[in-house]
This record gives sequence, structure tokens and C-alpha cells, in this order.
Amino acid sequence: MTLRRTQSLCPVCLRRIAASYEISSRDARSVVLRKTCPDHGTFSVPVWRESGEGALATPPFAAWSRPKNPSYPANPRTPISQGCPYDCGLCPAHAQHTCTGLFEVTKRCDMACPVCYAQAGSVSNPQCCEAGDIPLAVIAGQMDTLKGASGPCNVQISGGEPTVRDDLPQIIAMARQRGFGLVQINTNGLRLSRQQSYARTLRDAGLDSVYLQWDGVRESSFMTLRGREGLDFKRAAVRNCADAGLGVVLVATVVRGVNDNELGDLLRLALDLGSAVRGLHIQPAAFFGRYPWQLEDAPRLTLPDVMAALAGQAPEMVSPGHLHPPGCENELCSFSAVYRRVQNNGQPGLQWLPDAGQSCCAPAAQTVAQTAVQTAPQTAPQTASQTGGTIAPPPAEEGARKAKQFVAMHWKGGDAADAGAAASNSGADGFSRFLAQAGAEQRFTLSCMAFQDALSLDLDRVRGCCIHVVRPDGRMIPFCLHNLTASNGTRLYGEQP
Repeated sequence: MTLRRTQSLCPVCLRRIAASYEISSRDARSVVLRKTCPDHGTFSVPVWRESGEGALATPPFAAWSRPKNPSYPANPRTPISQGCPYDCGLCPAHAQHTCTGLFEVTKRCDMACPVCYAQAGSVSNPQCCEAGDIPLAVIAGQMDTLKGASGPCNVQISGGEPTVRDDLPQIIAMARQRGFGLVQINTNGLRLSRQQSYARTLRDAGLDSVYLQWDGVRESSFMTLRGREGLDFKRAAVRNCADAGLGVVLVATVVRGVNDNELGDLLRLALDLGSAVRGLHIQPAAFFGRYPWQLEDAPRLTLPDVMAALAGQAPEMVSPGHLHPPGCENELCSFSAVYRRVQNNGQPGLQWLPDAGQSCCAPAAQTVAQTAVQTAPQTAPQTASQTGGTIAPPPAEEGARKAKQFVAMHWKGGDAADAGAAASNSGADGFSRFLAQAGAEQRFTLSCMAFQDALSLDLDRVRGCCIHVVRPDGRMIPFCLHNLTASNGTRLYGEQP
């Protein structure tokens, strides 16, 4: 049974082809994305697996909906020539604004992880030496391009491993000087653990948040995914970040059969590490870049698989009913929830805050149910009478705006509450005032983002992407397309010059 039609790519030749979401012939509670290339045959990949009963039941595919009206770029950088996904820059057809702009400032890395989207740190990578670092002047131009196109969005400085650059404080200062909402680095934590004063140096330069790779609670998982043990040095990195007043988000790449049975304990560990850890962000592995499996046989997890794992392994804190679809990106890309840190019998715990999450990026519960059958997005707002009395989908731009504010407030360290209070007193809107009073330092975000690879790519999802990699030539490419590789490793978008 076909549930929805879209377009995708052949994972072998990267040709654009028709695709459809269908109920799996093997399991009536599973949905697959199916597509056929005239040259390379039919491909099918699971994208949704319902499970559980009662309070532990994960949501059905049809009900996991968050419609929104598209918001197109005011000043698109590239024209439409070959059509999506070949014209990114952004092109006039892209339907969402930038929530997070990402700068890959180096291809170098002090690790060579077996699983790496960027293929960094490998001796086979011709750009793994210092000469391949992006010059400061070019990075400044990239930042100016992003600011001009997207305003004060959030930014993430990534790589490779950005901390291998000794001029990283300068790069952070450049971002801070341009007034971006959140300045964050994406790091493995090695340098932060080895140099106690380094976190303070980055904080003084203007850093707000550390997006810290942390895949599990067992060294065996680190060995499989990262090629080395990691628990001790990552604990040291968190301590140093906390001492410097930086917010930390633990980021777990999760692979079926490797570390998906550690999510409950990882959540408990995140709470044990203290209030500097502002959230746990889970990424079911997408299979592009470097990975040790064959694309079609890769051990995949879907969003409801992660929901079920969290609820099953930490039922005292998490229920699938806490988790809502996003208001920024496409609903099949992510889920999130907001909690308050509490103490339960002397142990760190969580209390769900339903209003906090709904205020940021989800519709009211009844709206989700009403939109179970997805319709094509409208190009103009509708009135209640036009929608049969239901609330019209909000503009995608509004979801992006709220998501940017929410992430910046909750993932910052140290003076996040003071910053929020300043926003509250500056005539900001109601949502900003809500955040200012939110007590962000006692809140904890739980989120998951499912990136797309050559098998799972859905061009409707791509057009709604709000995480854009800013390339040296100024083009802004949706994250999944920037990293996407065919089954033989060929990149859809080639290496940056």
C-alpha cells in the first residue's frame, strides 16, 4: 500500500528517480521507502517501525505530521537548472530558512573514526594536512554570506576536528563579532580534555556550546565506532567545559546492534555529569562518508526505533508520548522533548515539560491527530474556514525562528539565563520572553535527528532542511546533500576547493 509519493536518488548512479513510502510486505507496522532505477534495479529501505503497546507504543507513521507553509529564500544564490538535488546553493525552490549554518574549517582530525560523515583524519584523504585548512579570510567571507542570507542564525564550527586549528579562537571570535545567536563547536573532545585551560580560552573568544561526540557507556562501542577507547578523556572534557562555563550537548551516533541498547544508560550518564550537560542528541547512523558496512546491508535505526529504545531502557524518565515532531525541518527528520532536572531518591532524574516543547516547535496534540493524512503544503496561509475549522499550517520561517531561539537559549552555558533576561527586557516577542523565564540551566533537551543517505533520501525532506553547510564558494548546501555519497563513495557534491 502506497502512503506517500516523493522523489529520491539511485544509490548507485545518483540519478533522480520516483520513490514512494509503502507499508512493508513483511511487517504491517513498518514503512519502507521504495524506488526503482531503470539501470540498477529496485531498492527499499526501512524508514519507520512502529512498536510497543499502550504507554510504550511509538506513533504511527500517518500521525507523525507537522505541516508547514514553505518559506523560500529571499535572495537565492543559485538558479534552478537541473532541479533538486543538483542546484543547491540555496536555490529558489528551497522551502526552509537556515536554522544552523555549519562551517567545515578543516579536513584534519586527531582521530580516524571507522564511522565518519566527513571522511576526516584518514591517510587516504588528500586534504588531511594543514594546507587543506580553510583560510581565515575565506571563513570570514562564508560568515558574511550566511549572515546576509540568514541573519543571526546559530552556527556550528566543524571539520574534520576544529580544535586541531590553533587559530580556532580567532574563528570563534569572528562568528561572535557577527552576532550569530549560538556559536558552537563540533568536537571529539580530545584537546578539551588534554589542555585544562583550553575550554576557557574558547569561552573567552565567544564560544557558547560544545557539541561533544559521545556514543555510549561501553568502551567496546567506542572501539567499534571510533577506533579507540573514549570514556575517560570525554569525562575530562566535560569537566573542563563545565569549569569554563560552556554548555555541553552529548551527541551519540547510534548503530543497530552496536550501541542502541545503551541509550537509557547514556541518558543517566548525561545527567550524572552535571548541569553543564544541557542535552543528549541522538543520531541514528546515516551511511555516507566512511563506514564499515555495505550500504544496502547497513544496520539501520528509524526514529521510532530510538523512541522505543529510550522508553524501554529509561521508562522512569521517557515515554514516546513526550516526543514531538519538529516545527523547523521535515517531520521525518527528528523528534525532541524538554525536561526539567529533578532528584528522585537522591538520583538525578527528569520531569517532562510538555508546554516547553510545544511552545518551541510542535503543534498541539489534537493538531497532530487532525493532520494524520498529509496534504501538499500551501504557498499562502489559509484561514480557518478554508481548512474546515482547523488551524492552518504556520510558515516554515516561523518554525525556524523559534527553533533557533530555543536551541540557543537551552544549549548555552554559564550566562544563558542572563542573556535570556536581557532579551526579555529589550522588547523581544512573547516567545523570547518565555525563554527568558524558562530557567534553562535546569532544563534538559532530549532530541534525535535522522540524517538521509543515498538509500533513504527523500527530496521533499531535503527541500525542508534547515541545517546548511556553507561552502568556501558561498553556496549553502543542506547537510545531507553536502555529505551524500553513492554506494561506491562518489560524492554528490564534490570536495570543497
